[in-house]
Amino acid sequence: MRIVPFKYKYNMGEEMEMKEKVEKGAMGSTETTTKDKILIFGGTGYIGKYVVKASVSLGHKTYVYARPISEKTSLSKLQLHKEFQSLGVIIVQGELDEHEKLVSVIREVDVVISALAYPQVLDQFKIIDAIKVAGNIKRFLPSDFGCEEDRVRPLPPFDNFLEKKRRIRRAIEAAGIPYTFVSANCFGAYFVNFLLRPYDQPDHILVYGSGEAKAICTIKVANDPKTCNRVVIYRPQTNVISQLELISLWEQKTGRTFKRVHIAEEDLVKQAETLPHPENIPISILHCIFVKGETMSFRLNKNDVDASKLYSDFQFSTIDQLLDIFLFDPPRPAIAAFE
Repeated sequence: MRIVPFKYKYNMGEEMEMKEKVEKGAMGSTETTTKDKILIFGGTGYIGKYVVKASVSLGHKTYVYARPISEKTSLSKLQLHKEFQSLGVIIVQGELDEHEKLVSVIREVDVVISALAYPQVLDQFKIIDAIKVAGNIKRFLPSDFGCEEDRVRPLPPFDNFLEKKRRIRRAIEAAGIPYTFVSANCFGAYFVNFLLRPYDQPDHILVYGSGEAKAICTIKVANDPKTCNRVVIYRPQTNVISQLELISLWEQKTGRTFKRVHIAEEDLVKQAETLPHPENIPISILHCIFVKGETMSFRLNKNDVDASKLYSDFQFSTIDQLLDIFLFDPPRPAIAAFE
């Protein structure tokens, strides 16, 4: 059986958790946050727009560096620009190739956050170069938000994907830029939606490998001065769950029984080896997370910050709450970009 590349990504479950981020703040608890000026790249993307709103909600002067408006700009982007402007966000229109413009706007702020999509990961070198020239940034958060790329070694298509992010990390470290790397692990409702497909209401659910490997299926965004030059990892224990446990919980919620169609590990490996790029990337991700369970295969070291312990009072969304949303308001599918 050939696996269709990731069709289901961002959804209402993730949106609920992102709204929590807005209420609590993209930079962590209100007690530790100073009113720094914040510049966000990728601020008009799905993740980025919540980071922007979180920054505004905490009273930060917020800047968004975005592509210039043109006749090809979508209506949704135009509406988002208007919404940002109504919130007092300063939108700087420009391209990442405009070095002098990048340096100029970076000199106006204190913190830089990148929420650029995967196809633009290596464009962050341009941001790093501008930060080095500006010389004033207190913190840079590159566009990670996935698994802990320095601690996993998946199949080659996914490893090549992660290697680009590793290169960005090493460049930040070499430049001596204060940073926080965010390892969010399974990205909110991304994989829950992908596995259960509630919008389609299927009678069967694909299970990758044995279905027993544990994965983290939620996100809590956190960052404050305690996380400077450290890796923030999200491992809330209540949301560490296997595929089989997730399916059983979904059956309890829906009152239905789903046929479990197992995809063998060797089939995933073969597809990762034979499918053309970039279709081989999502297959390799499934193998890494759901067959090997690599998001839970390493121990946190002294330089890591467990966000769920550091922010123990934060009321993050549980898997149970997420499935309640899926039950009554199943999310529409969206397409993830791999090139």
